[in-house]
Amino acid sequence: MLFHLNPKPPFPFYVSTAVKFLWSSTTPVSSSLVKQCKSLTQAKLVHQQILVQSLTHVPATFLIAAYISHNVPSYALSLLRRLSPSPYGVYWWNALIRCAVSRRQLVNSLRLFLQMLRLGWHPDHYTFPFVLKSCGELLSFRCGSALHAFICASGFDSNVFVCNALVSMYGRCGALDYAHHLFDEMFQRGMCDAVSWNSIVAVYIQRGHADAERGIQLFGRMTEDFRIRVNAFSLVNVLFACASLGMWLRGKQVHGYAMRTGLYEDVFVGNAIVDMYAKCGMMEEAKKVFERMKVKDVVSWNAMVTAYSKIGNFEDALGLFEKMRKENIELNVVTWSAVIAGYAQRGHGYKALDVFRQMQSCSLKPNAVTLVSFLSGCASVGALLYGKETHCYVIRCVFGVDGNDLEDDLMVTNALIDMYSKCKSVNVARAMFDAIAPNERNVVSWTVLIGGYAQHGEANGALELFSQMFQQVNYVRPNAFTISCALMACARLAALRFGRQTHAYVLRNQYESAFLFVDNCLVDMYSKSGDIGAARVVFDNMQQRNAVSWTSLMTGYGMHGCGHEALKVFDEMKKAGLVPDDVTFLVVLYACSHSGMVDQGLEYFNGMSKEFGITPGSDHYACIIDLLGRAGRLDEAMKLIEVMPMKPSPVIWVALLSGCRIHANVELGEYATSKLLELGSGSDGSYTLLSNIYAKAGRWKDVARIRSLMKHSGIKKKPGCSWVQGKKSTTTFFVGDRTHPESQKIYEILADLIQRVKALGYVPDTSFALHDVDDEEKGDLLSEHSEKLALAYGILTTSPGAPIRITKNIRVCGDCHTAFTYISMIIDHEIILRDSSRFHHFKEGSCSCRGYW
Repeated sequence: MLFHLNPKPPFPFYVSTAVKFLWSSTTPVSSSLVKQCKSLTQAKLVHQQILVQSLTHVPATFLIAAYISHNVPSYALSLLRRLSPSPYGVYWWNALIRCAVSRRQLVNSLRLFLQMLRLGWHPDHYTFPFVLKSCGELLSFRCGSALHAFICASGFDSNVFVCNALVSMYGRCGALDYAHHLFDEMFQRGMCDAVSWNSIVAVYIQRGHADAERGIQLFGRMTEDFRIRVNAFSLVNVLFACASLGMWLRGKQVHGYAMRTGLYEDVFVGNAIVDMYAKCGMMEEAKKVFERMKVKDVVSWNAMVTAYSKIGNFEDALGLFEKMRKENIELNVVTWSAVIAGYAQRGHGYKALDVFRQMQSCSLKPNAVTLVSFLSGCASVGALLYGKETHCYVIRCVFGVDGNDLEDDLMVTNALIDMYSKCKSVNVARAMFDAIAPNERNVVSWTVLIGGYAQHGEANGALELFSQMFQQVNYVRPNAFTISCALMACARLAALRFGRQTHAYVLRNQYESAFLFVDNCLVDMYSKSGDIGAARVVFDNMQQRNAVSWTSLMTGYGMHGCGHEALKVFDEMKKAGLVPDDVTFLVVLYACSHSGMVDQGLEYFNGMSKEFGITPGSDHYACIIDLLGRAGRLDEAMKLIEVMPMKPSPVIWVALLSGCRIHANVELGEYATSKLLELGSGSDGSYTLLSNIYAKAGRWKDVARIRSLMKHSGIKKKPGCSWVQGKKSTTTFFVGDRTHPESQKIYEILADLIQRVKALGYVPDTSFALHDVDDEEKGDLLSEHSEKLALAYGILTTSPGAPIRITKNIRVCGDCHTAFTYISMIIDHEIILRDSSRFHHFKEGSCSCRGYW
């Protein structure tokens, strides 16, 4: 007796379809009638008639087949449960399990298998591969190994079909040793076929770089030593591995094998060969293969468009793109996404936006990759409005839509966080980050926000977030990009202790040396945190270096006033075979400027175009003007400005104004300021420099006029603050700060220091104090400057002989610079002060800047 499913009574409108189908048939209800059911309604009506008429001659399996074909596995299962176990009926259990796997109902497929066993059915060699696939997809090693034991107990461990599925399952679960051990057993027993070899090769290739290389070696043994013929699927896998590892020579051998076996005519293999050459940077070879392909699909074209876009060859990418349009080749979302991504990755954000508009005009719906690429383009040009519009689209059409992949949703959310961060809407980015459930955040979620904080003046927030990352219950391991962002924040804050801790974490966790940018960030962090010696040690131990590595070390030496060392590194760089570019020369000129190396700087400047064919830009001229200005050669600097091949930019006039401040050239300082105002670039820094020039010349009325002008123009002087690194934390001070719990001790130490250095010849420079108070009060106000308070606190808390590290957010006060020089004579600490311009190392009555500050 068939199990009663209680199908719903037919509605009136069924009469014209299902009921007519049933009663218009001249044949009675039979197996052939069940087979003719074209809809679920018809199948249910036939089932109903079988129940009503008690027709026992119609096998239940016909109805099971009908329900499975119409995607109602629950009805099929209800019928199957009532059948007695038989070898033939196992087919329908297999069909149900296969149906669950194909619909990605992996857990349900395992439940079906367990039900099958509980009801007394015996699985066959077709059952196990489906169940093993579910275990692999679920990454459930426990379930897979338990099933392996059951297979051995059932005697199916001699079935090559089942064993191949076991190898694949172990590979997907990351148990490479188990997979290889099982493969070796099969090999020794003479069970291996082409599928076995393909399975073990795929296991290694799909696991990543180190294992993929082993997979390629196994492929070589398979084809060369054992002469086993592979299929197109295997070739595609191996070519993908060659592409990801950059093994173009091995890829070329696989290409030759495909030619010899005729598999190159398969469009999937052809596409993989094109992709392999393109990813290995061999575009000419990729182009030849592409042009010789007899059959091309949209994937073939996309491979070439994507490759050209990634290497920045937009002419060829867009040429192919237009050719596809002319030849009426369907432009799918991958094609458009490739072009958008190419523009976005090369910093051409507005072009990416234009292509995105064209895509929309073709009524194509963007996928997650398209949206991420487009948002990257918005971020690169600061197009916040377009980013917000995209955010609205995502809310309407992507988030919360049934059937959407949650991983894709998170990928888009991360792209939105990145866009808002880079468009300086950090608060919105943080709100989106906080809205993600803690257990759903991945490493990209953390990295984009930490990077946004680090790049846009919220370095403290970046380090705080980086610390929180390790404190989460659902720990997310930072990747190399996360660490680079954290090191960038350390460099901005001169947070040496935090930077050292991060460096220790990198060493402990053995981050791959391939992550060159981590080493570069370490060099930069140590340089900007005052430990140029550690920066050099990191540089010397780098297994690989690029132009950024050399430039970072040179910049560090320049910031610390070690011009000769910077030039030695420059010579080493040239000997290593790296060709200097415009950025390299900018760093060299900067180092010469901050070390007072005027003649060498001029020599390098004049040799840029003659020896290396590099035309000096506005920034190079600014460095030379700064160099001449610091040396007091202001007339030469002015003459150089007059003969510049380009119109002087604000940075040129600021460089000249800085020189005027050092050498108290009022007239030229006023001229430089007027030029800045003409360009609409009058900032608080420019006004402050001019005010200092007037103060040094004793022109207090002009000082008052400048301050009044700033007040009425709404320009506020950035408040100076200094922070000093203590034993456990960093402490910040503002001018006249008395909020610290040990404030009284700090002021007592400072008063004692000032009194002692006055006896050595220190005279407070009152030009750096307020003009509208008497001289005695000016001296008192000078002693309350933030860097002096930070120094006193450093002396109070730092171990004897250890360096005191102070950072100031603006240029160090001239009086404080003089005072620190004297104080370094009477304390046993080296004072390392970083201001907005450079480092000053005060030791035994001298400063590393030698007056060029």
